[in-house]
Amino acid sequence: MRSIPSWDNVDIHLLKVLNVLLNECSVSRAALKLGLSQPAVSTALRRLRDIAGDPLLVRGRFGMTPTERGVALHATVRAVLEKLELMTFVGAPAFEAAQSRQAFSIASPDYLHAGHLGRLVGRVTRLAPRATMAMHALGPEYDWLGALESGEADCVIGNWPEPPEHLRTAPLFETDFVVLMRSGHPLLKSGLTTQAYLEAGHLAPTPHSVGPRGSLDMYLSRERLRRHVVAQVPYFNLAPYLLLQSDLLFTCSRQFAEHYAELLPVEFLPLPMALPSVCYYLLWHERSHYSEADRWFREQVIFTMREEVPPSLRTQHVLPA
Repeated sequence: MRSIPSWDNVDIHLLKVLNVLLNECSVSRAALKLGLSQPAVSTALRRLRDIAGDPLLVRGRFGMTPTERGVALHATVRAVLEKLELMTFVGAPAFEAAQSRQAFSIASPDYLHAGHLGRLVGRVTRLAPRATMAMHALGPEYDWLGALESGEADCVIGNWPEPPEHLRTAPLFETDFVVLMRSGHPLLKSGLTTQAYLEAGHLAPTPHSVGPRGSLDMYLSRERLRRHVVAQVPYFNLAPYLLLQSDLLFTCSRQFAEHYAELLPVEFLPLPMALPSVCYYLLWHERSHYSEADRWFREQVIFTMREEVPPSLRTQHVLPA
């Protein structure tokens, strides 16, 4: 005899996933619509199947099709979500940036050059002059996952190859690696080959300062290559200044290099190895996804982070609903 399903473990997030899955009849399309990864949606579907004691969606000739139990639940789930939305938003005051005294908070790595954050501060203070804004550095002592979950941080900027599946994400921009060096460096005339790159002295960030392992380190390890790191620096923004009195090289994003090439006597060359572009994205927690104020702030982040990105590197994206 089948045990009675326990719906005590169902939260609003699971109901929303189930509703979109039954609408789309596809894990991949549901993931795209929800702004989640496919593995995250698949995990939610497994939980729903366990709770319901029914597959809910099964494979058919043209994809997935709801079971009888799934069809029966769909109408109920839609009605519950509609009532919750009505209870939550009817009568709630609309967010008005010009009048808001909201305290916004964002965390980002220090290898995101200051020009990006400067434009963000300028835009937010112009559109919401009564609001405040705090910025946190992603470092070894900052629990950014906990900060998102608790609401201490509204969103985080990252570029790690695999962001956490349970967080919402929106692509910001893509950029490639270049090699920064002082003006007059011998390699600017002779050219930068892979061999010259590996034999040169390098300035590198300290291991704890870059967070999850970066694309460059993974590439060198995979190809069994090793560069000669002569000095380490705890903050990315110190590196360009430390290049001025030596022939060290510093590998960084093109936008970071372009920013400092306008300020200091430094120049850059393309990285001689073929690495994939670096993808920057915005992360936020489900708890703040439906907040009008947080949504407005995310829109300002996305706008400013893409404002001066070359069209060839710009990632087209519409913020998920």
